[in-house]
Amino acid sequence: MHLSKKAEYALRASIHLGIAAEMGLPTVSGVELADANRLPLKFIERILQELREAGIVETKRGKLGGYALATPADKIRIGDLVRLMDGRLAPICCASEFAYQRCTCPDEDHCGLRMLMIDVRNAIANILDRYTLAQVVEVTLRKMRRDGIAPPFSSLAGAKVGAISARGKADPADGFLVGLSQLATAPAEEHEGE
Repeated sequence: MHLSKKAEYALRASIHLGIAAEMGLPTVSGVELADANRLPLKFIERILQELREAGIVETKRGKLGGYALATPADKIRIGDLVRLMDGRLAPICCASEFAYQRCTCPDEDHCGLRMLMIDVRNAIANILDRYTLAQVVEVTLRKMRRDGIAPPFSSLAGAKVGAISARGKADPADGFLVGLSQLATAPAEEHEGE
C-alpha cells in the first residue's frame, strides 16, 4: 500500500480537527489547518470539501466559522478515510476487496503474488479498520503531553515545552500501537480530570 499525499493530508487534517474538538474548539479555519500541517491551503480546502461531501466534516459560516468534524471521531475508522481518498488498501488491484480489478495474470486463482498481496491487504485492513480517529487523537495528545509539546491551535502551539531529541528516522517505539498500549496500561488517576 502506498498512501497518497491526498490521503495523508486528509488524515492529518482529520486528526487536527479531532484534536480541536477535544480542546473544545467548535471550528478551525482552513488557514489554521493548512498552517498547522504545513500544507497548501488550496489543496487542503479541496480535501476538506471531499470530506464534507462524505459527511465526515462540516463547515460553519460566519466570523467564527470554519471546519469541524460532522461525525463523532469514535465513529470514523482510519481505514474508511484511506479508502475514501485512495480507493483501496491493497497493493495491487486484483487483491482488493472493495476496488477489485482483474490483473494480467493468466491464472489469478493460483497466483502466488496475488495470494501474498491479499495477506498484505488483510494485515493493513486489520490495523486501519480496528482503530478510530478518536483513538489516534487520544494517543497523539497523550504523547504531546508526555513530551511537553503544546497541542495545535493552543496559545503555545509550535512551542516545545521540554527538550526533545530529534531523530532522523522512524523509531518503532514511537508507533501508534505502542502509544495505544501505553494508554491502556496507564494508571486510572492519570485519566481523571481529562
